[in-house]
Amino acid sequence: MDTGKVSRAFFEQRIAPRLGADRDDVAVGPKHGVDFGVVSVGEDAVVTATDPISILPELGFERAGRFAVGIVLSDVAVSGLDPTHLTISFSLPPEMTDEEFGRVWDAIDAECRELGVAIVSGHTARYEGCSFPWVGAATAMAVGDPEDIVRPDGARPGDDLLVTKGPAVEVTGLFATLFGDRIDLPEDTLETARQRLDETGTVRDARAAVGAGRVTAMHDATEGGLLGAFHEMADSAGVRLTVDTDAVPMRPGVEALSEAVSMDPWRASTAGTLLVAIDPADTEAVLSALEARGTPVGHVGSVEAGSGVVVDGEATDPPVGDSGWPVYERLLDE
Repeated sequence: MDTGKVSRAFFEQRIAPRLGADRDDVAVGPKHGVDFGVVSVGEDAVVTATDPISILPELGFERAGRFAVGIVLSDVAVSGLDPTHLTISFSLPPEMTDEEFGRVWDAIDAECRELGVAIVSGHTARYEGCSFPWVGAATAMAVGDPEDIVRPDGARPGDDLLVTKGPAVEVTGLFATLFGDRIDLPEDTLETARQRLDETGTVRDARAAVGAGRVTAMHDATEGGLLGAFHEMADSAGVRLTVDTDAVPMRPGVEALSEAVSMDPWRASTAGTLLVAIDPADTEAVLSALEARGTPVGHVGSVEAGSGVVVDGEATDPPVGDSGWPVYERLLDE
């Protein structure tokens, strides 16, 4: 099996046909490229999503904790509901000290308190054979009115398409932080690239977008990058997206680092970047709300009838894998 998320074919062949019991209260179930599921509980909806916990000691344990919990909360934030609850399981390497774990946990606690997220259960242990960075998993939940959910397949022909932050934000920050001594760039360029790691959260941006206008769909651009996220949004809604790359934000340091490590930024994981489909009547209001937060955002295209993704006038294929993984493995071995 290739590194990274499984392919659509693997999901459809191995996972999708075997999803346990068929229950009427599952309003949105698993689908490749869709960020979350929804369970109906009385008059409420519970949005839920599970992700691995990645702790990178090289970031500093406080920063690593904030980074990890931000990734976990993003997948429910794109539902349009604020994250409300979190369960988390740690399988820690034996060499991680109590003090180091305490710094991770303090950062997670502080971020959850600020966002109004309660930690309701979990598991914490050290086990032989466990190692950084993959030290567990967490499930985020958002409880709210089902009418307020922004469905992952909700993009409609006629909608405008917005993108925040742009391509490769996550991997630019990670590679510059983890492997700066192996990347042939000036130190000031590397320092600029490292700052991208602090832009990987989406909860506050998602909150601002849905508070300002009629958002029809949101998606965070993780593995497969922006191009993969465009295809996932188009496929889930049965629409075509047309994209002008000149209108997509490009954060400082991304192009320089991508060129230095021979990585395609458009196919590289970019946690923190949101795709937003929006009713055209509210486009300016949503742009203004995001810009007021200091979030770079562009009106990059539109949603049309049809299928697929057209970028700068040319049809594209969905990416096979993520362009960042081979680079990570190569830098790790150098």
